[in-house]
Amino acid sequence: MRKSLDVLESMIYYWNTVAEKEKVSEQFIDFISQDRGMKATYDENFDSESVRKVLSAISNVEPFIGKTLNEGKFWTNNMWMIEKMDYMNMIINPLKRLSVEDLGEGQVVFLPLQLDLFYKKDNNLYINFFMIEPDEINGTDKLTIEGVEIKEWIKKNMGK
Repeated sequence: MRKSLDVLESMIYYWNTVAEKEKVSEQFIDFISQDRGMKATYDENFDSESVRKVLSAISNVEPFIGKTLNEGKFWTNNMWMIEKMDYMNMIINPLKRLSVEDLGEGQVVFLPLQLDLFYKKDNNLYINFFMIEPDEINGTDKLTIEGVEIKEWIKKNMGK
């Protein structure tokens, strides 16, 4: 199994830039919204325009009221990461070291999503980064989803 953090790497840049009170270019925001992994999770309630509107509003420090619950949740999640960069790093650093090669065929893609915990399409598992929980109490690299160790959770939801 392969792991993809491509969109998350772009989002780390975005979150850091916005946290430093810098503006992110519209071209970069559009690049994120058009990503192949993100597109795989779009539906009638949340699409590339939703991503663009939310990320642009945050970068431009503009008020935002989502047209859908999904847009509102995406805005809230991104604001949370900008305000809690230490928390984000407690997730991203162990996630970068996570090995999934021994879990079989397919790909696990970590994305900044909105309401849904995950999507499964073909042999790909798209996981909502915002739903991953770090071990804040003990300060270990252990990550969980729904209280289950992340590797076990991936195995279960890939049907292995």
